[in-house]
Amino acid sequence: MSERVILHIDMNAFFASVEQQSNPALRGKPIAVIGSAKRTVVTTSSYEARAYGVKTGMTVWEAKRNCPHLILVIGNNRKYTWTSARIVKIFLDYTPLVEVFSIDEAFLDITGSLSLFGPPERIACLIKARIKRLFGITCSIGIAPNKLLAKLASEMRKPDGLVVIRQDEVKKVLENLPVKELCGVGSKTGRKLELCGIRTCGELGRFPVEVLRKKFGIIGERLHLMGLGIDESPVDPAEEADEVKSVGHSMTLEHDISSHKEILRYLLQLSEMVGRRARRYNVRGRTVTLSIRYADFDTWVGKQETLPDHINRSEDIYRAAAAILETLALTQPVRLLGVRLTSLSYQSSQLPLFAEERKKTLMIDAVDQVNDRYGDFAVTFGSILDEEEKGSRVISPAWRPSGIRNIEVG
Repeated sequence: MSERVILHIDMNAFFASVEQQSNPALRGKPIAVIGSAKRTVVTTSSYEARAYGVKTGMTVWEAKRNCPHLILVIGNNRKYTWTSARIVKIFLDYTPLVEVFSIDEAFLDITGSLSLFGPPERIACLIKARIKRLFGITCSIGIAPNKLLAKLASEMRKPDGLVVIRQDEVKKVLENLPVKELCGVGSKTGRKLELCGIRTCGELGRFPVEVLRKKFGIIGERLHLMGLGIDESPVDPAEEADEVKSVGHSMTLEHDISSHKEILRYLLQLSEMVGRRARRYNVRGRTVTLSIRYADFDTWVGKQETLPDHINRSEDIYRAAAAILETLALTQPVRLLGVRLTSLSYQSSQLPLFAEERKKTLMIDAVDQVNDRYGDFAVTFGSILDEEEKGSRVISPAWRPSGIRNIEVG
């Protein structure tokens, strides 16, 4: 290994594996973790289900068609976030340089840990053994000189794999590897590269970089380096040190809605979720964005309003979102709603000067404390209470085990 030694750790079928460990009756059987909403898709499937072609994103109907004896399990997000946070603590026993990539993935820079714990393979085996012993689940680990190659390595052998890509092996590994296998090359970019005659990483690395810059703009050079297996990005454990650009929530509704009153009720709920998280971290924003997805799945409507002052009170966020809604002519029933607060500013907490504003601030703080202790919406706006069912909640890809990105999940 030259210079840096990076691990990428990917938990295998994480949600499904946690469910199988929680309920021994599910072990060894094809299961699919789904949401609690009436309209839901497969979040994760066990490897037993994957053998029948059950994949993430499938509708329940499609999954059952592929595997008629599939067992459906409603996901428990609190269980997954609890497990993930404790797995991250294991990583921190080996290095402080841990970058949580998602709820079931992390990068570790163990360059400075080799003198303490031994070779990279030994550290990886120690981590795998501890996770297996404490949680009964497996992970795949990739070891490489950088994050790009470490993630690639972890994908090569699943489940329970351990793959090392050494510096002198990079060219051979990448030569015939399809470019779509690289993290950061999506389907759209892959199609554009294919139009240029680039199908493998070897071809990408040899392609004239000036042509890539012309066709892809500023990412052209990055694509060239990826084709060569070069990635200088550090493992950054301090994701909260970077400026957080937005606080938002969205929900897929239990049924398509057209009623203006119903839409407003959901907007109030979303505004409370956004406001509460913003207040917890003393963040205020000037721009409120309303996002709508129609019943046809594909059509999006997004519009924002920039306010004269920074806000984080739920009622203020709701007023702005409702005002945006009034300017829209909805052409179809609504399937998804989202509210986002941007143009953020961190501000220290202090009570307002005037008595009426001070009273309102103290009341909001008291409500937040009750909800933090007893759960979301233990105390809330009266107009939300007649809602019999909430929209389904999923774990955001931005979820982190601590800080402002540690989104409350149900």
